[in-house]
Amino acid sequence: MAQNLPRVVMAALRGGSGKTTLTLGLIQALRDRGVRVAPFKKGPDYIDPLWHTEAAQTQCHNLDPYLMTRDQILSSFGYHSLNKDAAVIEGNRGLFDGKDVKGSFSTSELAKTLKAPLVLAIDCTMASRTVAAIVLGCKTFDPDLNLAGVILNPVGTKRQEKVVTEAIELTTQVPVLGAVPRLEFHMPERHMGLVPPQEHSAMAESLRQIGRQVAGYVDVDKLWEVMQAASSWDHWDPPEGLSPVENQKKHAPVIGVIKDSAFGFYYQDNLAALESHGARLVFISALEDHSLPEMDALYIGGGFPETHAERLSRNKELRKQVKAMADKGLPIYAECGGLMYLGDNLVIDDKYYPMAGVFPIDFHMRKKPVGHGYSVCQVIGENPFFPQGLRFKAHEFHYSKPLAKPMTELNFAYKVERGKGVFAGKGGLVYKNVLGTYHHVHALGLKCWAGSLVAAAKRSQGA
Repeated sequence: MAQNLPRVVMAALRGGSGKTTLTLGLIQALRDRGVRVAPFKKGPDYIDPLWHTEAAQTQCHNLDPYLMTRDQILSSFGYHSLNKDAAVIEGNRGLFDGKDVKGSFSTSELAKTLKAPLVLAIDCTMASRTVAAIVLGCKTFDPDLNLAGVILNPVGTKRQEKVVTEAIELTTQVPVLGAVPRLEFHMPERHMGLVPPQEHSAMAESLRQIGRQVAGYVDVDKLWEVMQAASSWDHWDPPEGLSPVENQKKHAPVIGVIKDSAFGFYYQDNLAALESHGARLVFISALEDHSLPEMDALYIGGGFPETHAERLSRNKELRKQVKAMADKGLPIYAECGGLMYLGDNLVIDDKYYPMAGVFPIDFHMRKKPVGHGYSVCQVIGENPFFPQGLRFKAHEFHYSKPLAKPMTELNFAYKVERGKGVFAGKGGLVYKNVLGTYHHVHALGLKCWAGSLVAAAKRSQGA
């Protein structure tokens, strides 16, 4: 049934342009007006969604046109917007930047898929009338895009704001919805973007401050009118793989999930998909907990083990238990940071921090990304989760370089057709029922992922 769903896509000309701050401020400003916002983040991102979740006080979900089909995006967007008053979607990278020269999987393409108006945050540093030419170029570059407004960010003076605003509105007929000066927030960053909110000492106050500042410089009333002008929405059913489980069986397999400041990179849809396939999730901290609970499988996501290396290493009890359970055949699925945790050592500035020791590999941290971008893998080796011959899409983003110990034999599950993997086009390290990979997958895009983990847990449960 078609219903009204006010929505907007927030975009920019490049990454690192302040778009996330504006998006957080908008979400907070709308919440201050009593609007229940469903937040979304375009593309493969884990940190921004954590901030969106805190700002909206409801879970943010990723929409990734590369990892997900168009129908999955439509269903996921509608389903996760149910019982909300509006939706705010933050784009990624530049407005038209995609995987190829056609801009495939770009923010502009996502906005058109969602039939959502788009607001462009544009940098005015040391420029005035030229900014209007840039906006006009964006408008005419893709006439099918609903470029509904512009926010100037940052502006230096009132005179600059006046000239830029008049030039844009006179030459493009695109309204300027706000002009934000260079704002100072305590929003520390590290190599992958913002510091996760759980590591931020004054997270709630920072979000309130951002909301107040954005509301002071952006015409939220006009922005709300832009959002309300979006067409009606009629995709409300859950995407395949996310149908809620009713009357969960008493003896549901238990999957432990290591989730803390060191390991916080999880797509919410992945966790929901495991539950939808009948699993019961138990959360563990590799920093605080010294023993593993009773469980039938273990899932270790990505994160920042390198910034918590000393504490992870100091927790010898948990490291030894993880190794012992791996030796006994417990199904373990580990992504990126989780893979690094399963190595022998994490090496930072030539200092060695012992990890779980499941794989005879040391992971050396580098100053620049070692693997970064979308990837394609084909399953070629035996492993506890996926059938041989399966070809799937994923993404990787890591600063660690693996170095194997001499005279060690390693088993790989994947041939990496696009991307880096672990070694020379190989990915997916296998040890007994353990699979460690640099490749992040989305449960909606790789439909067999959740069912495979739950099936492995069930086999373990019956062993």
